[in-house]
Amino acid sequence: RMHRVAIVAQPGIRAFDLAVITEVWGPDRSRSGVPPFELRRCALEPGPIALPGGLTLAPDRGLDWLDEADLVVVPALAEPSDPTPEPVLAALRRVHARGVPVAALCAGAFVLAEAGLLDGRRAVTHWWLAPQLAARYPAVLVEEAPLFVEDDGLWTSAGVASGIDLCLHLVREAHGAEAAAAVARSMVTGPFRTGDHAQYLDRPTPAADRTAEALAAVRQQALRRLHEPLDVATLARWAGMSPRSFARHFAASTGTTPHRWLLSRRLDEARKLLERTDHPVPEVARRAGFASEVSFRQHFGAAFGRSPRAYRTAAANAPIAGDSVRNGS
Repeated sequence: RMHRVAIVAQPGIRAFDLAVITEVWGPDRSRSGVPPFELRRCALEPGPIALPGGLTLAPDRGLDWLDEADLVVVPALAEPSDPTPEPVLAALRRVHARGVPVAALCAGAFVLAEAGLLDGRRAVTHWWLAPQLAARYPAVLVEEAPLFVEDDGLWTSAGVASGIDLCLHLVREAHGAEAAAAVARSMVTGPFRTGDHAQYLDRPTPAADRTAEALAAVRQQALRRLHEPLDVATLARWAGMSPRSFARHFAASTGTTPHRWLLSRRLDEARKLLERTDHPVPEVARRAGFASEVSFRQHFGAAFGRSPRAYRTAAANAPIAGDSVRNGS
């Protein structure tokens, strides 16, 4: 359930990544229905760690605490070419071998690649660093477009703010859509960017900006009307475009198709309904906008590996905030 979160702290890590991780898993948000987390800063050696910009970090655990963690998060080094000590790399290999999810933010992918964990696996980093990652570690399947990807329990994210998207996604996967939305609200950030959202527009222009605004307005309207039988033609009409032009611009802006985006949002809505209401499954399917209960069950099972009923049971049996885990941040 990812209650114990370990930060891999070493000299030169980016303060922004450290702040993102701390803001997502550090505060006690139990009053908002978010389970408490135990967040620890784990380092090879005790004592203050120097960060860029004249900052310092005081670790509170050694690397052995990684064996206690449910999730290990690797911030980026400000200089991706800086080597990581072998004991740190060995610890990452050990926790991954145990099946613990490991997430690297931005250039943190270089650390996982140095450990050999990304060989033969998909990975992403900041688009500016992607060619460098591919050249230095040719066995890594580097992708340039997505905001974040997962391969065999190894998560990597693109640059800067996409680390927020990945962290919120991990909260959502472990603790449900409502918990992730509560964290996002407290951070005053949107919880809706998925991993296949494009990192950037190839040719930003005033026209492209206007198109992006129109598409954002369409997405917001669609979120308010998910229970309706929406299709590409309807969304295109809202944007004032032809369906073909709309689909092309939508994919360029988000990195996914309108159909896949709608399906993902409907699955998110269904999870919220299963978590916080007692509506029967057919009613959940209807309110989330699925054409039939059968279609809903098929899509839900394919996405989450369990039936809607089993998901609801698991959510209901999750530890209540404050019962079993104490916030250690």
